[in-house]
Amino acid sequence: MVDDTWSSALHRLWQAASRAEEVAALADDVYAPLLATPGVHLVVGTRWDGKHVLRYMRALSAGSDTPVIVATTRSMPGAAVREPGGEPVVTRSAVDGMDDSMWPEAEFLRQAPGASVVACTFRLDQRGWATLALAVDGTADLSVVENRLTQAVDVIVACHTGILQRGREARRASDDALLAEASLQMDSSLDVEDTLRRVARIAVPAVADGALVHLLRSEGPEFVAATHVAVQQQRALEEAGRHDPWLAALLARRGEDEDTVFLSGAALEGSPFVEAGGTDGGANGNADGGAGGGANATAAGARPAGDGPHPTVVSISTLRARGRVVGSITFVYQRPEARLPDSAFLRSLATRAALAIDNALLYELRRTAVLSLQEHLLPSQLPESVQWDLSASYAVGDPMLDVGGDFYDAVPRPDGSIALLIGDVCGRGAEAAALTGLARHTLRTLLEEGNDPGTALSRLNRALRQERASRFLTAVVATLTPRPDGTALLSTCSAGHPPPLVLRSDGTVSEVLSGGLLLGVLDDVSYESHEELIAPDDTLVLFTDGLTESREAGGAFFESVLPARLSALRGSGAAHIAESLAQQAETFRDSGQDDIALLVARWTGIPPDADLLPRDPRIEQAALR
Repeated sequence: MVDDTWSSALHRLWQAASRAEEVAALADDVYAPLLATPGVHLVVGTRWDGKHVLRYMRALSAGSDTPVIVATTRSMPGAAVREPGGEPVVTRSAVDGMDDSMWPEAEFLRQAPGASVVACTFRLDQRGWATLALAVDGTADLSVVENRLTQAVDVIVACHTGILQRGREARRASDDALLAEASLQMDSSLDVEDTLRRVARIAVPAVADGALVHLLRSEGPEFVAATHVAVQQQRALEEAGRHDPWLAALLARRGEDEDTVFLSGAALEGSPFVEAGGTDGGANGNADGGAGGGANATAAGARPAGDGPHPTVVSISTLRARGRVVGSITFVYQRPEARLPDSAFLRSLATRAALAIDNALLYELRRTAVLSLQEHLLPSQLPESVQWDLSASYAVGDPMLDVGGDFYDAVPRPDGSIALLIGDVCGRGAEAAALTGLARHTLRTLLEEGNDPGTALSRLNRALRQERASRFLTAVVATLTPRPDGTALLSTCSAGHPPPLVLRSDGTVSEVLSGGLLLGVLDDVSYESHEELIAPDDTLVLFTDGLTESREAGGAFFESVLPARLSALRGSGAAHIAESLAQQAETFRDSGQDDIALLVARWTGIPPDADLLPRDPRIEQAALR
């Protein structure tokens, strides 16, 4: 015969279990139907941590609506023999025979009518177990009581398992979201110092109360960043990261160990993470994601707000990227054990941090190498003379830092003139760099030998065709030849390059006539020169198209404002003109990543101490408005 009352109660219990956020919420739905079982007078539930620490006891008797609840942390070593294995254990015993050192429930069970107890002891998880005990009299059908008791326990275990599973899923979702955000934050910068600061900050306070980052150098660990939820504790962490011998020795011993290690209790003796004269009382460090317990220690002086002090725990994770160790990240925790991250999460976070750091380091190495190579493709210094004021500027525009193809040079010639050249190889990278070196050195050699600009460009074109160069280039060569009256003859020859500009002493700007075919496209090309005179304090400006093609958000090119910007610089020296125009173009542009090269020559024609038109900064500032 089906017991409809119990079946209905069990159905309600399962429904409640599916919604419960904690097992204690099921108490009313469990105790009431059990007490309605014939012959049952009292229900007592207990909750245990470890082998013998009683955490909770709840007792409810038949006919009462008010349970007795006892919350405690009583240690009862004798109860260790009751700890169940994998399956629930049902026992029957007389109340009078119960040992109080093993059964704290006995003080309640003895108050109920009847002479026997039916109890079911069961495991909740790896860290805890529980018992549900019923006081019954002689009228009870013990088989029915046991059946109902085990069914209720099944619901409790399933409820607890579901709560843990949902908690793990929520924690996993939270961890995944944090890892995704960490990747975005750390990958958003290729600056080494900024990336290291982001790595230290990203997990505080979400994961830990403090963090330290060290890079692995040939001479040992090098402190690079630290953060903490409190400013004063951050200063203490920074000091420990830089100078503490205990931490330095520990990181050095870690070497290439890939496992995350947790340290607490005695393992932190002598460390900078505990107060002088005391350590945590927990277990030694381990590498399985757990952490020891203890009391009254401070993580670099940290005291969590609101929930009292907790044992200090420190974790150290190796930062490994692309098969090599780049450093380590140390987290300091001052929080309950339940809020400590597990090893898998820390390994994932460390992997992402290591890749971000390694990318920044590789980018910095590449940047240094590219800039060094770029410097070798350009003259180390420009020739000096009282008759001209020379300066140049070069701004790298490519964020990926491939070597650009812009080049310039200034070549004194046997007849006392000076040849100025500037060019731009199509594309970027190693091939463009090789062609850049060939073009610059070929032109320099030909011009030093006294060849005129047109001949020099024609011979360079022939050399490119013979070498079967896969890229074309543009170039312009201008010679300044002194004249007895203090002026200079400007002879300009262009091969498809943007025409130079001349800034006159009165502020007017004119474009030098030029033309000619690109270099490296056709055989037997000749180039014609254009001649004009420049007077003292006139300035010749040669540049690559990275300057004129810098484009603002509205679509306008810097070329449209270049004459006015250059005019505003009248009276300035060559260095100021070159640096100012390059800086203005970079500020102006919203799009465009080409390099900007400028070569500026102010013709003096007379000694530099002669009276020249003074520079007026007000005119320059007005043009920038």
